[in-house]
Amino acid sequence: MKENEKKAAIQEKRGRILLFSYLGVIAGILLDQITKYLAYTKLKGQDAFVIIPDVFELRYLENQSAAFSFDPVSLLHKIFHFAYFDAHPDAFLACKMVFFVVMTIVVLVLLAILYRRIPWNRHWLAMNLILLGFMAGAIGNLIDRVIHHFVIDFFYFRLINFPIFNVADIYVTIAAFALIIVIFFVYSEKDFSSVFPSKKKSSDS
Repeated sequence: MKENEKKAAIQEKRGRILLFSYLGVIAGILLDQITKYLAYTKLKGQDAFVIIPDVFELRYLENQSAAFSFDPVSLLHKIFHFAYFDAHPDAFLACKMVFFVVMTIVVLVLLAILYRRIPWNRHWLAMNLILLGFMAGAIGNLIDRVIHHFVIDFFYFRLINFPIFNVADIYVTIAAFALIIVIFFVYSEKDFSSVFPSKKKSSDS
């Protein structure tokens, strides 16, 4: 009886954690979309809103590439010179949008699989939060691509001429830096092998 109660308590705790996690992702997506809406309504067609002269400003941009204007599709086009896309620029833009949407969905599926594999405990809390950060950022920009066929960017560091970005990009960037830190300084190879056992070890056992 006590064993069943213990299992029920663990399941209830896990359910609460998952609920708060999903609410956190939703809150992050809402913040991203609200800021983009404000950028669309207040900054589009206007001069840049200067916050710190020659350092930081808000500038509206409709980004048809990936985060920070990274564009592997256009890079491939420059290398291979697809004649059809030269003659049909609208088709090229549509192809880019489909490519980024499909890639985002693939990444989200992989993140969801990882999220389900990693335990929800204190030891793995950092990794779970990192995955949630990636998800919130990916979904935030995916919504833009599906609705607008572009991503709304508006933060601009003029001081270093950094590519214009948005809140979703911030989530992804923070998650990426945090991932590097936890891989090298927090988790060991033993930790990862316990979550992702190799086929060889599984067969030996």
